[in-house]
Amino acid sequence: MSDLKTILVINGPNLDMLGTRQPEVYGHDTLADVEALCRQTAEAQGIAVDFRQSDSEAEIMGWIKRARGAAAGILINPAGFTSTSIAILDALLIYDGPIIEVHISPLFRRDEFRHLSYVSKAATAKIEGFGIQGYAFALTRLAQLSRAA
Repeated sequence: MSDLKTILVINGPNLDMLGTRQPEVYGHDTLADVEALCRQTAEAQGIAVDFRQSDSEAEIMGWIKRARGAAAGILINPAGFTSTSIAILDALLIYDGPIIEVHISPLFRRDEFRHLSYVSKAATAKIEGFGIQGYAFALTRLAQLSRAA
Protein backbone atom coordinates (compact mmCIF):
# COMPACT_ATOMS: atom_id res chain seq x y z
CA MET A 1 0.00 0.00 0.00
CA SER A 2 1.41 3.37 -1.01
CA ASP A 3 1.62 6.31 1.38
CA LEU A 4 1.48 8.76 -1.54
CA LYS A 5 -1.45 11.14 -1.61
CA THR A 6 -3.59 10.55 -4.69
CA ILE A 7 -5.09 13.17 -6.98
CA LEU A 8 -8.09 12.08 -9.04
CA VAL A 9 -7.71 13.33 -12.63
CA ILE A 10 -11.02 13.32 -14.50
CA ASN A 11 -11.32 13.91 -18.24
CA GLY A 12 -14.78 14.45 -19.68
CA PRO A 13 -16.44 13.61 -22.97
CA ASN A 14 -14.51 13.40 -26.23
CA LEU A 15 -11.13 13.97 -24.60
CA ASP A 16 -10.24 10.45 -25.69
CA MET A 17 -10.15 11.97 -29.19
CA LEU A 18 -7.39 14.48 -28.42
CA GLY A 19 -4.79 14.64 -31.16
CA THR A 20 -7.31 14.04 -33.92
CA ARG A 21 -10.28 16.19 -32.84
CA GLN A 22 -9.96 19.83 -33.89
CA PRO A 23 -6.16 20.08 -33.56
CA GLU A 24 -6.41 23.80 -34.35
CA VAL A 25 -8.23 24.18 -31.02
CA TYR A 26 -6.80 21.38 -28.86
CA GLY A 27 -3.39 20.76 -30.41
CA HIS A 28 -1.85 17.47 -31.46
CA ASP A 29 -1.25 15.95 -28.02
CA THR A 30 -3.25 12.81 -27.28
CA LEU A 31 -4.93 11.74 -24.07
CA ALA A 32 -2.02 9.30 -23.63
CA ASP A 33 0.31 12.33 -23.76
CA VAL A 34 -1.79 14.04 -21.10
CA GLU A 35 -1.65 10.94 -18.91
CA ALA A 36 2.14 10.65 -19.34
CA LEU A 37 2.56 14.32 -18.39
CA CYS A 38 0.33 13.86 -15.34
CA ARG A 39 2.24 10.78 -14.18
CA GLN A 40 5.60 12.52 -14.72
CA THR A 41 4.43 15.63 -12.83
CA ALA A 42 2.94 13.56 -10.02
CA GLU A 43 6.15 11.59 -9.57
CA ALA A 44 8.18 14.81 -9.41
CA GLN A 45 5.74 16.21 -6.82
CA GLY A 46 5.67 13.05 -4.68
CA ILE A 47 2.00 12.28 -5.29
CA ALA A 48 0.05 9.65 -7.21
CA VAL A 49 -2.63 10.13 -9.85
CA ASP A 50 -5.76 8.17 -10.60
CA PHE A 51 -6.24 9.12 -14.27
CA ARG A 52 -9.67 8.59 -15.84
CA GLN A 53 -11.75 9.57 -18.88
CA SER A 54 -15.45 9.08 -19.54
CA ASP A 55 -18.17 10.27 -21.86
CA SER A 56 -20.70 9.36 -19.14
CA GLU A 57 -21.94 12.04 -16.76
CA ALA A 58 -23.11 9.38 -14.29
CA GLU A 59 -19.73 7.65 -14.26
CA ILE A 60 -17.93 10.94 -13.61
CA MET A 61 -20.33 11.75 -10.76
CA GLY A 62 -19.65 8.33 -9.22
CA TRP A 63 -15.89 8.89 -9.33
CA ILE A 64 -16.29 12.28 -7.65
CA LYS A 65 -18.47 10.90 -4.87
CA ARG A 66 -16.08 8.01 -4.19
CA ALA A 67 -13.17 10.49 -4.03
CA ARG A 68 -14.57 12.00 -0.83
CA GLY A 69 -12.18 10.99 1.93
CA ALA A 70 -10.06 9.00 -0.54
CA ALA A 71 -8.37 11.54 -2.85
CA ALA A 72 -6.28 14.51 -1.73
CA GLY A 73 -7.67 16.60 -4.59
CA ILE A 74 -9.47 16.53 -7.90
CA LEU A 75 -8.24 17.85 -11.23
CA ILE A 76 -11.19 17.93 -13.63
CA ASN A 77 -11.43 18.81 -17.29
CA PRO A 78 -15.19 18.52 -17.68
CA ALA A 79 -15.00 19.18 -21.44
CA GLY A 80 -18.52 19.22 -22.90
CA PHE A 81 -20.08 18.96 -19.44
CA THR A 82 -18.55 22.31 -18.41
CA SER A 83 -21.52 24.43 -19.38
CA THR A 84 -24.25 21.80 -19.09
CA SER A 85 -23.87 19.66 -15.98
CA ILE A 86 -25.46 20.86 -12.80
CA ALA A 87 -25.30 17.21 -11.68
CA ILE A 88 -21.46 17.22 -11.84
CA LEU A 89 -21.47 20.55 -10.00
CA ASP A 90 -23.62 19.03 -7.26
CA ALA A 91 -21.26 16.04 -6.95
CA LEU A 92 -18.25 18.38 -6.74
CA LEU A 93 -19.97 20.40 -4.01
CA ILE A 94 -20.12 17.20 -1.93
CA TYR A 95 -16.36 16.66 -2.27
CA ASP A 96 -14.37 17.91 0.71
CA GLY A 97 -10.98 18.77 -0.84
CA PRO A 98 -9.42 21.11 -3.38
CA ILE A 99 -10.67 21.01 -6.97
CA ILE A 100 -8.89 22.52 -9.94
CA GLU A 101 -10.75 22.89 -13.23
CA VAL A 102 -8.55 22.62 -16.31
CA HIS A 103 -9.28 23.41 -19.95
CA ILE A 104 -6.79 22.93 -22.78
CA SER A 105 -8.18 25.82 -24.82
CA PRO A 106 -9.16 29.28 -23.56
CA LEU A 107 -12.93 29.14 -23.09
CA PHE A 108 -13.23 32.93 -23.20
CA ARG A 109 -12.07 32.88 -26.84
CA ARG A 110 -14.51 30.17 -27.89
CA ASP A 111 -18.27 30.06 -28.57
CA GLU A 112 -20.23 32.15 -26.10
CA PHE A 113 -22.16 29.14 -24.79
CA ARG A 114 -18.81 27.72 -23.59
CA HIS A 115 -18.10 30.75 -21.39
CA LEU A 116 -20.38 29.51 -18.61
CA SER A 117 -18.83 26.88 -16.34
CA TYR A 118 -20.96 25.24 -13.68
CA VAL A 119 -17.83 23.42 -12.47
CA SER A 120 -16.18 26.77 -11.66
CA LYS A 121 -18.78 27.28 -8.94
CA ALA A 122 -17.20 24.37 -7.01
CA ALA A 123 -13.57 24.79 -8.11
CA THR A 124 -10.79 26.08 -5.91
CA ALA A 125 -9.08 27.39 -9.06
CA LYS A 126 -9.36 27.28 -12.84
CA ILE A 127 -6.58 26.95 -15.42
CA GLU A 128 -7.33 27.38 -19.11
CA GLY A 129 -5.59 28.09 -22.38
CA PHE A 130 -2.18 26.58 -21.59
CA GLY A 131 -2.67 23.42 -23.65
CA ILE A 132 -1.95 20.20 -21.81
CA GLN A 133 0.62 22.04 -19.66
CA GLY A 134 -2.34 23.25 -17.61
CA TYR A 135 -2.60 19.73 -16.18
CA ALA A 136 0.98 19.97 -14.87
CA PHE A 137 0.27 23.39 -13.33
CA ALA A 138 -2.86 22.03 -11.64
CA LEU A 139 -1.14 18.91 -10.30
CA THR A 140 1.73 20.97 -8.93
CA ARG A 141 -0.72 23.22 -7.07
CA LEU A 142 -2.79 20.28 -5.82
CA ALA A 143 0.41 18.65 -4.50
CA GLN A 144 1.20 21.88 -2.63
CA LEU A 145 -2.29 22.01 -1.18
CA SER A 146 -2.15 18.36 -0.12
CA ARG A 147 1.14 18.94 1.74
CA ALA A 148 -0.36 21.94 3.54
CA ALA A 149 -3.46 19.98 4.64
